[in-house]
Amino acid sequence: MGAQLRVYKRRIRAITATKKITKAMEMIAASRIVKAQRKVAASMPYATELTRAVTAVATGSNNKHALTTEVETPTRAAVLLITSDRGLAGGYSSNAIKQAERLTERLRGEGKEVDSYIVGRKGVAYYGFRERKVTDSWTGFTDSPAYADAKRVAGPLIEAIQLETAEGGVDELHIVYTEFVSMMTQNAVDGRMLPLSLDKAAEEDGAKGEILPLFEFEPSAEDVLDALLPRYVESRIYNALLQSAASEHAARRRAMKSATDNAGDLIKSLSRLANAARQAEITQEISEIVGGASAMADATAGSDK
Repeated sequence: MGAQLRVYKRRIRAITATKKITKAMEMIAASRIVKAQRKVAASMPYATELTRAVTAVATGSNNKHALTTEVETPTRAAVLLITSDRGLAGGYSSNAIKQAERLTERLRGEGKEVDSYIVGRKGVAYYGFRERKVTDSWTGFTDSPAYADAKRVAGPLIEAIQLETAEGGVDELHIVYTEFVSMMTQNAVDGRMLPLSLDKAAEEDGAKGEILPLFEFEPSAEDVLDALLPRYVESRIYNALLQSAASEHAARRRAMKSATDNAGDLIKSLSRLANAARQAEITQEISEIVGGASAMADATAGSDK
């Protein structure tokens, strides 16, 4: 009984220490969500106005450009997947990976080759374990991305969309990230960045049916689109990185809260078992004392005779 009680006490101490860690991680994640939400809100006006500008320029121009012109028979697509660098965030990374798998399968079903670009160690580890080719990858900034990180990620993608497929380029750019809806809801989504669908872009920005202003382009519409192309891709990637970071912190807070609650329940259960073991040990000791006293009394009574 004594050995069993020691086992229960040792497990309670270990789980209590784990509970303190998960509680601290929950509080840290909760504090970071607010900062991440502010960054997402701050990035939205720039992304919205930039999309409006691109839509206006493309609508007022007849030039074919990689930003807005779709290839008649696309044969190659790039998919950017955003995951996390760290774990303990529930199904955050796995949901994004599953969404990327579905997108890749759909694109291949359309007869397109897929080049994979990965952000986050979880995605890199997933593809590396399965020995899948990754065109490029980036790690180390998923929980607090900066605009410089978005520019670094956008560089190879912009270069790929500007090249011919025979030279290693792609016809389409797709992105998979986790959209932050609320503290309790985060959805893994995918979307096509390029070529830009003008009607869809206008609908997303609430400008569908709006009469766009007329522009005069200097030196030309194509040069303007060339200048807007990297800005547009960078802003889209930056917004996706920010939303993914907010989603990661929310998922980690929820996972750590669940772990803390489960640790508390397990401590209560082990405490009841430890109390039962201690009571059984006390009962056994009392029984042994009573039995010994009874034996001594019987022995004393026998010697008196």
